[in-house]
Amino acid sequence: MKIVRTKRKAFTLVEVMMVSTIVSVIFAIASPSIRRSREVAQARSCIRNLRQIDSAKEQYAMDNRLVQGATMPALSVFCGVGTATYIKGGTPACPRGGTYTVNSLGTDPTCSVGTAALIAHALP
Repeated sequence: MKIVRTKRKAFTLVEVMMVSTIVSVIFAIASPSIRRSREVAQARSCIRNLRQIDSAKEQYAMDNRLVQGATMPALSVFCGVGTATYIKGGTPACPRGGTYTVNSLGTDPTCSVGTAALIAHALP
């Protein structure tokens, strides 16, 4: 009777180190583009919020018959007066942690992150 011995197949240390080196090189190449795409997505979201605030300002001004240059109380634009709600879902928040300034009527709202970010958080 012949005894059959099977060899255990396993990876060698050199093979494991080569695979880990290749994976780390690929990650090093891909990480800057991942960071940039996150920055672009955050800036786009902030700009959408700024457009929504600007639209709410215009609606508030029409409802209250305000003229260009009138000061806008931020709370009235975000929450509305009485039953009128100008922005659904409450006060928008910058995904980067900035704060929004409503500004007077006729000027664009601004984000505190502004141009300090990789991609500007400002209305075009």
